Amino acid sequence: MMRKPRKLSTYLFSIFLVYTFVGSKIIPVESARILAVNTVAGRSHWNYVSSILRVLSNNGHQVTVFTPFPDGERGNYTEVDTSIDHGQEFVGMDLMDTLGLWANPISLVKFFKNQRTFMCDKMYKNVKLNKIMENNENSNFDMVIIENLGFDCESYLAHRLNLPVIYLVSSPMVTFLERSIIGDIPNPATISHLYAYYAIPETFFQRFFNTLLLGYSMILLNVDKQMRKYTINRPYDLDTSTIQPSLIFLNSHFISEASRPFPPNVIEVGGIHLKPPQGIPNDILEFIENSPHGVILFSLGSVVNMSTSPDYIINPMKEALAQVPQRILWKYEGEMVDKPKNIMIRKWFPQREILLHPNVKLFIGHGGMSGVYETVDAGVPVLGFPLFYDQPRNIANSVKAGMAISMDILSVKKDTFLRNVLELVNDEKYMRNAKTASDVFKNRPMSPEQSILYWTEYVIRHKGAPHLKPHALNLTWYQYLLLDVIAVIIVFICIILLIIYKLTKMFHKHIWKNVLNIKSKSD
Repeated sequence: MMRKPRKLSTYLFSIFLVYTFVGSKIIPVESARILAVNTVAGRSHWNYVSSILRVLSNNGHQVTVFTPFPDGERGNYTEVDTSIDHGQEFVGMDLMDTLGLWANPISLVKFFKNQRTFMCDKMYKNVKLNKIMENNENSNFDMVIIENLGFDCESYLAHRLNLPVIYLVSSPMVTFLERSIIGDIPNPATISHLYAYYAIPETFFQRFFNTLLLGYSMILLNVDKQMRKYTINRPYDLDTSTIQPSLIFLNSHFISEASRPFPPNVIEVGGIHLKPPQGIPNDILEFIENSPHGVILFSLGSVVNMSTSPDYIINPMKEALAQVPQRILWKYEGEMVDKPKNIMIRKWFPQREILLHPNVKLFIGHGGMSGVYETVDAGVPVLGFPLFYDQPRNIANSVKAGMAISMDILSVKKDTFLRNVLELVNDEKYMRNAKTASDVFKNRPMSPEQSILYWTEYVIRHKGAPHLKPHALNLTWYQYLLLDVIAVIIVFICIILLIIYKLTKMFHKHIWKNVLNIKSKSD
């Protein structure tokens, strides 16, 4: 039976849907001039920031970026090298020193408090950036894009240039700074602190600890902010609360982060750094494909050098991995004493490409966001050794998704480590759950690249899109917490109780007086 031809209206509707979903192609946006600043000298941070800027420059927007990691200029893309301003990068650090500095949530909050003044100083000491601000060359730019970690100074740049600003947050949302960024305080009963060890606070103790940690973080940083305003008195310590971000591009996704509410100007683009895979070097590829039982990839990222680990950590891992049938690709800086035959060591591996190879059975990692999304995208189980910052929380989310096991690197034992490796490799449920997570991760109405381009051009098209900004940002802290409303209610209740008290007293006095009069007459 021949199908009936479609009506003209059906074709027109289909065309309308196509143009609706490409969004920015309906109303063309002229090439925008964008000023971008990468504030943290961390390679993983730059991977996230640079991926967003590449989308914009590849689509015709002119980007000028201040970064400590220059990649080389190209069409529509100009770099200003700030590596001298930042000094030492957060890369290749000693494992034990790093854990001593950052492993504890309280230590991390204190480090953040002390570090943000130095970060802001480094940012604003750049001569070229100061020239832009002093000359108020906002006519040369249409927008500011800046990596935001809540250091306070980010909004000062947009304040001086009087331009709309987009914040880039390279981790899951920084819970204790959300009030200043998006206007709301995350509910500690349902949303775990960024430095927590659990995916969501499920037990009473976790909710209790989560509440205390959130309160401690917010109070400490706000008190420090007020003290700096009246003591240090740097320009960027001035009150710039009127500068509110038009958008926040967040390195998050609900497969790696528990589902939670966000205002409409928070756009999750987790996985934006995932580029099309390139080739694997021949020696590594041969090592992978000649392994009949598959391979395991082991990497703790770029911040920490695994070779700095003490023997009581390295030796149990090395002895355990020597007993598994798989071959091991281990990112290890330097020579490994008594290296087992089934282990290949390199200072660097093409991690994304290796994880996508079908012969990879397991990834042993630290839970950095870049590695998390590479692993989820590839659908590979994880054995996590979270070290600091958001890593314990990231691994906890992978555990909750049923694709990972978490371990403490300071208390690793050979037997436990071996048992967990074999369980993750041999129990099919972990690979099955990892593939499910991968399917969910990839099933999006719009790719991260499309989201970035559409929403950036949306802000340009609508002159900063003030309608997206939540009203909570306009409220003082006591208004947001409804303390003024609660105070009025308490006063009203007190007045009512006082009136009732007075009336009762008058009534009692009147009745008592009448009783006495009646009694005296009867006598």
